[in-house]
Amino acid sequence: MGYKIGILLALFVGGLVTVAKPQQLANYELVEKFNAFTAGGKLSENSFGLHPREINDTDNFWFDYRTSAGRFYYYVTPDKGKQELLFDNDEMAMALSELTRERVDPKGLRFYDFKFSKDQKSFTFEHGNKAYEYNRITRKLKEVEKENKKTMDEYDYLYMNYSPDKKYILFAKNHNLYVKGNKELGVDTTEVQLTFDGMPLYTYADERDGFYPDREMSTNARWCKDSRHVYFVMEDERKLQDFWVINSLSDKPELVKYKYEYPGDKHVTQNELVIIDVVEKTARKANVGKWPDQYIMVFSTSSKGDLIFFERTKRTWDEVDVCSVNTSTLEVKELIHEVDKPYRDVHARNVEVLNDGKDILFRSERTGWGHYYHYDGNGNLKNTITSGAWVSGHIVAIDTLKREIYFYGYGGDPKMDPCYYQLYKSHIDREGVTRITKEDAQHQVHFLKSRRYFIDSFSRVDMEPRTLLKDNTGKVILEFPKPDLAQVYAEGWRKPERFVVKAADNVTDLYGVMWKPSNFDPEKKYPIVSIVYPGPYYGFVPTNFTLDNSYCTRMAQLGFIVITVGHRGDTPMRGKVYHRYGYNHMRDYPLADDKYAIEQLAQCHSFIDIDRVGIYGHSGGGLMAAAAICTYPDFYKAAVSCSGNHDNNIYNRGWGECYNGVKEVEKVVKDSLGNETKEYEYKFSVKSNAEIAKNLKGHLMLVTGDMDKNVNPAHTYRMAQALIEAGKDFDMLVIPGAGHGYGSADKYFEKKMYRFFAKHLLGDTRADYWGDINRNK
Repeated sequence: MGYKIGILLALFVGGLVTVAKPQQLANYELVEKFNAFTAGGKLSENSFGLHPREINDTDNFWFDYRTSAGRFYYYVTPDKGKQELLFDNDEMAMALSELTRERVDPKGLRFYDFKFSKDQKSFTFEHGNKAYEYNRITRKLKEVEKENKKTMDEYDYLYMNYSPDKKYILFAKNHNLYVKGNKELGVDTTEVQLTFDGMPLYTYADERDGFYPDREMSTNARWCKDSRHVYFVMEDERKLQDFWVINSLSDKPELVKYKYEYPGDKHVTQNELVIIDVVEKTARKANVGKWPDQYIMVFSTSSKGDLIFFERTKRTWDEVDVCSVNTSTLEVKELIHEVDKPYRDVHARNVEVLNDGKDILFRSERTGWGHYYHYDGNGNLKNTITSGAWVSGHIVAIDTLKREIYFYGYGGDPKMDPCYYQLYKSHIDREGVTRITKEDAQHQVHFLKSRRYFIDSFSRVDMEPRTLLKDNTGKVILEFPKPDLAQVYAEGWRKPERFVVKAADNVTDLYGVMWKPSNFDPEKKYPIVSIVYPGPYYGFVPTNFTLDNSYCTRMAQLGFIVITVGHRGDTPMRGKVYHRYGYNHMRDYPLADDKYAIEQLAQCHSFIDIDRVGIYGHSGGGLMAAAAICTYPDFYKAAVSCSGNHDNNIYNRGWGECYNGVKEVEKVVKDSLGNETKEYEYKFSVKSNAEIAKNLKGHLMLVTGDMDKNVNPAHTYRMAQALIEAGKDFDMLVIPGAGHGYGSADKYFEKKMYRFFAKHLLGDTRADYWGDINRNK
């Protein structure tokens, strides 16, 4: 009897071993190693860019640069093409130590502000609780009297909204707008109430941090340049629906209510433009109405304070007006009317008003490509500025004397990734462009005051950053220090790789990035995980150099090939046809492109195992990850879907109605006297993930924060209910107290995700019996 039991036990144990034996072991230890030295760790201390602090209203500037050896401070004179250390760290540490009699580490020197003398030969700074002056020429340091700074309650800084001449301060109290004088300039500090109609949900206060009765609060009201007139875009939310989340971590479970707008809602936020005259103590509403439920956005004011320039946008997002309003007469003038079907891209719009409204630069996609057009102050088109099958982006600098604009452009060079920022220059009064930056990379520029020079920081995911000082023709003046990455490479970090594949139409190029484990072996087979965010306002495909990028680097160390790739519809940087591809089918538009991209990569690379495909996304990426595994259930084997807007019928109105479309239905209604009036109804419909939950075959993990006011947990719960009704097995993690981001629980979630993919893509089930989430071996 005992012999038979022994045989059975041996068979049973052997069976367990056979079942639990993984195809590959997840390398959790390598993940932790990379986490320690990249994401906030010691090797992430290098500066990858440059933040100039301009000196005394000149082009000269100073900057600090971090390396593993410490923080160094430089002084730059562009006219001389010269950069030099502001001081020697060892000398400065010894001088400070001598004056303070304290230990001063030259590697730990950290200063936040320098005040330079007029001739810039010396500067003062604070260290500890004392002030010092350093002479750059004599290299001498001395203690000086510290400036007496006004002591101010910390809260004061939050609400003070000074007029341009610094004489007056705007603030909100009890939902209304007030003004008082600046005591420092001898102005009467008696507070004066300017508005009297404020109330909850119709407020002049900025309530992002709550509402405090009888307390001075910040306001989004803004001064005009004359220090007399003020404007405020009122957002009337009184008729909005209530949404709720439950705070389970309070002393007692607490219902938290907030206002929210569904796509297609009858009652939505109403925008009004209020213009305040501080001298006359009046607050009047300009008659800016044209369309029901329109949006209002102020973007400029005149130098004399007599004109305010604003946009009004139709609720259907396909018509927009550029208007001006006179702050004294309240006369509204429509200057530019633009029709853009199916919608005007809200994130790429740009209007610049110059010379107090005599010149208006208006960005339009009327040709299918975003470009700039020059209008006069009456709204007459004077000339096209940019044109062609490429995209003009946001303006970064304007030289009003030379009437030149500098702006980013995308896709102008067919040899480059069309999402790389390149700097261009144009003249306002004629058509034509000059490309200033030539390097094949992602550029970020900062112009100095004179507009004669700019700092150009550029890199690629596979190219280390460089930062150059250039003149406005693109000529290189000097190069700034490069990051010291020797230790990074010594630790085994490797650059990701760029790739180009075709979209599912087999015509459109899609650009992507691939991460491999640091111990990559080309003879092995690796599962592949696609990390997604499909836009539609901007997709997640990194273009600049970084040591760590949204889980990608660390997840690869587990033993995965990790990719992120663009999808048609994910960005306005590639023209209107590309960007509007996702219109009216928000759930499904990126799915075929993602699948086809992975298939092409697997055909090109024998180390990719096409039978073990995973996908991860957050927010819009969470919607996509769940949609992908339910649309292609035989292709994707595992998906992690975080905070996904699985049902856009209950997501943000502006997002849904803009990017998926809303239909305006006009009705003529007669009253009892036969008088006719027009009423409008808005119809919205979009497919939800719950509709395809029944298709699930693989492994799906749903994640949500239970206090998410952006994508309400109801999105995830509806998807979960559909899976339950379909009898599907799935994992679910609800993070108590978390909003749309997971805060202090983010690392916990990350480890749960890695274990999920390790189990279902690698076959590594060790975590099933590990009781500690931090255990890695």
